[in-house]
Amino acid sequence: MSRFPELLLLTALLSAPAAAAEAPRIGRIALPEEVAAWDLDIRPDGFGLPEGSGDVLTGEELFSERCALCHGEFGEGVDNWPKLAGGQGTLDHDDPQKTIGSYWPYLSTAWDYVHRAMPFGDARSLTSDETYAIVAYLLYNNDLVDEEFTLSRENFLEVEMPNADGFFVDDRATTEVPAFSHPPCMTDCKQEVEITMHATVLDVTPDDTTD
Repeated sequence: MSRFPELLLLTALLSAPAAAAEAPRIGRIALPEEVAAWDLDIRPDGFGLPEGSGDVLTGEELFSERCALCHGEFGEGVDNWPKLAGGQGTLDHDDPQKTIGSYWPYLSTAWDYVHRAMPFGDARSLTSDETYAIVAYLLYNNDLVDEEFTLSRENFLEVEMPNADGFFVDDRATTEVPAFSHPPCMTDCKQEVEITMHATVLDVTPDDTTD
């Protein structure tokens, strides 16, 4: 019997990876300007901040025009829209107020969010200078700067956020994971077993009476 068909199949299988590598790809590599359009994140150390500046008084006017409808004239919040000011000393309460002045550890979070996502329904419409001004006004409403303050890239890291030390690095990889990664005990795990409670509401635990 001829082995020609088998040789054809073997040849096809051996050449498949090369053919797949040469096949046209879906889409294309993003252009540098397209990557730059999405590369908007601002880091806590100020990396990524654009040039620009904005003062409290300018920010007050902008906030009144673009933000107050939802957040109130002073960042106090309207209806269920978020509060942006106040709340200092409430983090240990049953109903803490997590605002820029009471909770957020980095000013970059405020700048990045305002510039990237606000105003609601018209995101990314604010210029860098307008964003600096609005954030400066929010700092003023949280009693972190005075009314003469101007925020810029040069003095951005000089602003001290009240809750900067209220966070810690996630250490679960070195604390919780090792504690719960050992093999489970399957026999003789406890010397004495005692029933301390019954799931009577669910009616799943039988009565411990004897006949």
